[in-house]
This record gives sequence, C-alpha cells and structure tokens, in this order.
Amino acid sequence: METQFYILLSLKTTQGYVDYGQYFFGNDREAAYNLFRQLKGDPGMAASCLLHIDLMETVDSLPVKIKSICCTLDELGANCKLIAKEIFRLKNLEEMP
Repeated sequence: METQFYILLSLKTTQGYVDYGQYFFGNDREAAYNLFRQLKGDPGMAASCLLHIDLMETVDSLPVKIKSICCTLDELGANCKLIAKEIFRLKNLEEMP
C-alpha cells in the first residue's frame, strides 16, 4: 500500500477539534516535509490553541500525525496561500512533458 501525505486543518470548538480542510501531497514525502517546515506557527502551543495545522501520513490506511503547529488567523491565511501555491507548482511540474 502506498503512503500518502497531507496537511490537515482543524479548529477547536466546544465539542473538541473539528477538521475543516485537507491539502493532499500524494506520496511525495520530501515535498510535504519541506512545505510544513516553511509554515508559520508555534509547534509548542499545538495542544492548547484554537487553529491547528497537522502534517499527516497514512500508514496501512490509517492516519498518523507527524507534526503539528498552532497558528493565528493571520498565520493561517498566509499558510493556506503558501500551501496552495506549492501544490499548484508541484502538480503542474508533474504534468510537464
């Protein structure tokens, strides 16, 4: 089974954390790790914050959290822009002859 990588967006509610978005990288471990290192946020506050960004990997079809950061709304906006640009770049490079 092929390992898949994705970034998971979640926010804290009164009932717990709710996932509201995912960005998929496919099986490109290096691209996923490199992009996650560029994201703005605080890895130390990930357990108690309102907005989470998690680097996830599927192992035997089960999700595994690799890294997590906490971010502000402004950081989240900048991160989503960076993620979208990078995925666009990666997907277009894959399709070039």
